[in-house]
Amino acid sequence: MSTNTMNSLADASGRVGASVTTGSGLSFVGVLRSEWIKLWSLRSTVWSFALVVVVSVGMALLIALASRMDQSGVAIPPEAQVGYLVTASTVGIFFAQMIVAVLGVMSVTGEYSTGMIKSSLTAVPRRLPMLAAKGVVVFVATYLVGLGSILAAYLVASAIFAQGDIGASLAEPEMLRGLFAGPLFLALIAIFALGMGTVFRSTAGGIATVLGILLVLPIVLGLIPADWATDASPYLIGNAGPEIVASSGFSAVKEGWQNLLIVIGWVAVSSVFAALLLKRRDA
Repeated sequence: MSTNTMNSLADASGRVGASVTTGSGLSFVGVLRSEWIKLWSLRSTVWSFALVVVVSVGMALLIALASRMDQSGVAIPPEAQVGYLVTASTVGIFFAQMIVAVLGVMSVTGEYSTGMIKSSLTAVPRRLPMLAAKGVVVFVATYLVGLGSILAAYLVASAIFAQGDIGASLAEPEMLRGLFAGPLFLALIAIFALGMGTVFRSTAGGIATVLGILLVLPIVLGLIPADWATDASPYLIGNAGPEIVASSGFSAVKEGWQNLLIVIGWVAVSSVFAALLLKRRDA
């Protein structure tokens, strides 16, 4: 065996040893980097995240102004003041969840529509590391944007409420819950949507299914006059998600961590189906 051949084999072995079992020369870090670049190269990503911030701040502004007018000249106890700030800071999440759901679906269906998915799966033939990396990137990006949007909403709402001597520190437990649980909910919705996008491989089909589960299914169950529908309603992802951020007092599932487990369960089901179908189907 020639020296050149031995050197080539050594180099190849080194690359495989350095990789994190992606089935190719790419390490998992390399796949992460590739997915990060792909996500932010899409104009829809920038516009979607910008819209999340605008919606969050805009809703905080509207809620704060409306609350100021309703409570003008009325003394508000400290615990109620915290509630006002939490509501104003996190109310935009209801609308933001739809935005990140669309983004989550498009982060994978966009590759199917352009044919780029074939190149991605060629680079990572074991496939699942690519899906995992895409999930990590979408989760982290959505969480960070969600955190920034809620913080910005809090600052805007605080400035308006301060004119009426209403305020609450970020150190308040309810404020901290909203600040960190809100972005977590949005990030989980994005991962749920990514899984559904992988299952359907169609932007229209994925978005319709995700928004149907989030928004339509709770309404449908609410219209059914049966005990089983009432009992099942709190376990829908669209109903359990907001309870992670702040308890409404109306849900049968009272604890935030219990609602978090419900949402994680929906995400897990979506992700498992996505992984199974990605492995079995042709690109």
